[in-house]
Amino acid sequence: MNKSRFEKIFYVEQIIHRPLNEVFELFSKAENLQRITPPQLHFHILTKLPIEMHAGARIDYKIKIHGLPMTWKTLIETWDPPNRFVDNQLSGPYKLWHHTHEFKSLGPSDTLMTDTVRYEVPLGWLGLAVEVLLVRSEIEKIFAFRRTEVERIFAR
Repeated sequence: MNKSRFEKIFYVEQIIHRPLNEVFELFSKAENLQRITPPQLHFHILTKLPIEMHAGARIDYKIKIHGLPMTWKTLIETWDPPNRFVDNQLSGPYKLWHHTHEFKSLGPSDTLMTDTVRYEVPLGWLGLAVEVLLVRSEIEKIFAFRRTEVERIFAR
């Protein structure tokens, strides 16, 4: 696969003080996405729930980015419970959005969760300027919110 000169990579990891299977279960249910997505995105799943997760599953969402409503369609490209799954944007706000979720047991009660997102904003050089000025910081805020929510969910 050839990498575009405009493609970026976002990587984040989080240690969650819960067993691997428990952590993976939270992320294996599409309906939990709304719980860990910032409210200002007005995230809503359009696909009928519950969604059976597997390689080939498709999920449609509705979101708002800076007040602009849009749809986002994803494909679960890889499904390997409880180790990893990959979702790939079929259509949506990005030219490319390829999100790899990985989970690794660090012992009986700790899990390392990593997210690697390969993404590209449309419009070439203009999109690159928008990415530098706006998009990267928005992605960082979304994942920071998610980190806090995941910590809250598992803080029992």
